[in-house]
Amino acid sequence: MSSESKFESDIASIRTMMERTSKFISLSGLSGVLAGIYALIGAAIAYLMIQYPNSPLSYRTDSVQSFDVIVKLLFLAAVVLILSLGSVFWLTSRKAKRLGASVWDRSARLLLINLATPIFAGGIFILILLANGHYGVVAPACLVFYGLGLINASPNLYDEIRYLGYSEIVLGLLSAALPGYGLLFWSIGFGILHIVYGVLMHRKYDR
Repeated sequence: MSSESKFESDIASIRTMMERTSKFISLSGLSGVLAGIYALIGAAIAYLMIQYPNSPLSYRTDSVQSFDVIVKLLFLAAVVLILSLGSVFWLTSRKAKRLGASVWDRSARLLLINLATPIFAGGIFILILLANGHYGVVAPACLVFYGLGLINASPNLYDEIRYLGYSEIVLGLLSAALPGYGLLFWSIGFGILHIVYGVLMHRKYDR
């Protein structure tokens, strides 16, 4: 091996090592797919609760006002979130074990902080919206703050996560402009986009 080839090999090794310490490479693409499936199932249940028998593609001119229905929707969202987080932890732990990496390392801690800060702030903001009866902008707020969280965490993840974040923000803004399609945009953002990006990440990084 020539000295130039050895130098290039050493540089590649250093770059890989730096990436492993700065990026959380154990995240499983399949966890995104499962999160998307859970979200679509949750959206279907929500549709039956608040919109059926009207078409899911129809524009809603009225917002949910019943306190009981709002509580049920919040419970449904919590179940979807718990299932998604559980799948992320399970599949990520399996991938980390296969790679011989630690699930809870410096990159994981940075990822959690960067992702949780916008999402936690968004969660409080959404609760304030609900408390004041602004139900029509809850779905847009969920998408926008989630997108901000993904973009903020993207330096510690794969580059594709940044584009997922941009997509979520665009959907959130469109949903704010068309609040009668809130459930549809929510389904696309948390369901379809998660599945699409999860499949792409699985094909690129999990094999």
